[in-house]
Amino acid sequence: MNIFEQLASYLSFPFVQYALIAGILIALCASLLGVTLVLKRFSVIGDGLSHVAFGALAIATVCKLSNSMLLVMPVTIVCAVLLLCMNHSAKIKGDAAIAMLSVIALAIGYLVQNLFSTSANISGDVCSTLFGSTRILTLSQTDVLVSVIMSIIVLGIFLLFYHKIFAVTFDETFAAATGVRASLYNLLIAVVTAVIIVLAMNFVGSLLISALIVFPTLSAMRLFRSFRGVILCAALLSVLCAAIGMLVSILASTPVGATIVVADGAAFCICCGIGAAIRR
Repeated sequence: MNIFEQLASYLSFPFVQYALIAGILIALCASLLGVTLVLKRFSVIGDGLSHVAFGALAIATVCKLSNSMLLVMPVTIVCAVLLLCMNHSAKIKGDAAIAMLSVIALAIGYLVQNLFSTSANISGDVCSTLFGSTRILTLSQTDVLVSVIMSIIVLGIFLLFYHKIFAVTFDETFAAATGVRASLYNLLIAVVTAVIIVLAMNFVGSLLISALIVFPTLSAMRLFRSFRGVILCAALLSVLCAAIGMLVSILASTPVGATIVVADGAAFCICCGIGAAIRR
């Protein structure tokens, strides 16, 4: 059986189809949000919120909640709002606030799992949560539906409020002076980012989520200078890398999250080379 026949065989399974649909949609949403976050120099929020989600997931697991998202989602959203408020504080700025919250949440999550977990393989559970696991291949129709709904919401936000997001991204003070409710759009972006990060935990793991946010944007910025060009290119690159990473992972039996991040890294190197050649 050649590689194409093998791939066609895998793609005939519903769980593989679900994984591809959900993974590609999550990567698309992360790349769109990533453009705004990177340009606002707030890209590390992915790390901070992913660690918060890890801590909340650890507590939910120990408490044996039937649906961990009932705890993880609200906690992550609240922390996203707190980070936004702390970013506007004169005492604690964004990067320091994210670093502080990130370390505390990660430590609490690991401590709780060690003290109260009944699992026989705590290290394996922690690693699968931090670096991704095979849960992306066990998604249900409900999981896929949630990914589709979130993708529609994110795309709708960018289509309906494109000019306002553009203004807030590049000059928040000027945008507010012209009547744009900058704080409202910042809050909207923070909340949607928190939701996407929680969904992406099953995709690439807590520690690798930032790659979905940062790499496509940085790659696109090597090729384009306009905001619209960067958004479109980042979305395309993110979808391609997610699809390639998952297909390679399925065929080579490699970790899904790590394979996708390596694909994103390779795309960044290629874009750097193309960008340098164009500028010459």
